[in-house]
Amino acid sequence: MKPLIGVVADVLPGDKHIAHCVQEKYLDAVTAGSNAMALILPARIDTPGGAWTDPSDVDAALDVLDGLFLGGAISNVAPEAYGAELIDPDSPADPARDHVSLALARAAVARGMPVLGVCRGFQEINVALGGTLHQAVHAQPGLSDHREDSVLDLAGQYGPAHDVAFTPGGMLHLSCGVGHARVNSLHGQGVDRLAPVLVAEAVAPDGLIEAVRLRDSESFLLGVQWHPEWAFREDALSLMIFRAFGTAARAYRSMKRRRGLLPALGG
Repeated sequence: MKPLIGVVADVLPGDKHIAHCVQEKYLDAVTAGSNAMALILPARIDTPGGAWTDPSDVDAALDVLDGLFLGGAISNVAPEAYGAELIDPDSPADPARDHVSLALARAAVARGMPVLGVCRGFQEINVALGGTLHQAVHAQPGLSDHREDSVLDLAGQYGPAHDVAFTPGGMLHLSCGVGHARVNSLHGQGVDRLAPVLVAEAVAPDGLIEAVRLRDSESFLLGVQWHPEWAFREDALSLMIFRAFGTAARAYRSMKRRRGLLPALGG
């Protein structure tokens, strides 16, 4: 059986009905790129009888999963999650996703489960583990504007935007065999203070951290600020990221099988 990857949904209020959604590009990259199955996890916190109201809910979900994927989103992580005050009252928010993603990320890391975060998911990993964010990267002295050009079509917005330099001897450097790569850039927020348990894997030319992994750990955790899910089949770095995630999830599933930890549903 393929590994089962949990993918946290965004909560979209809508005019009439609330929806919990995951973009197709993320599901495609997780299932095809990582050769895995995806399970969409709804971010419900306010509904009576809803999930994620107790740590046991988080543990019950992770018991079934072999990996956790945190994708990008229109919304931003609420600054209260890292002890800051909101600067822009119009900043799009998703408090339910904040609650669920941060809890799942912390618990997944604690048990050594493979975790992959993209864009917002990358930022969630940093916040969940004790880091902080710039709420507007483009407003910080010395940092560039990392937002996409709204004038371009979708392909143009997701096209290569700038280089990132890999940390010598790091996961990405060793896996790619080169010291840098060109990536897309579609984010307004970014890492300010890096979580103590994380180490930078890649930085942009302006010094902004663009990828992270766990410090002094063999567990698979990778967060990237860019969007490797976009046209991943056509990009060697993107395909490597999702294949490595899938390999780690299969190894984690095998470990659970050896220890008798697979639920009966898992076969």
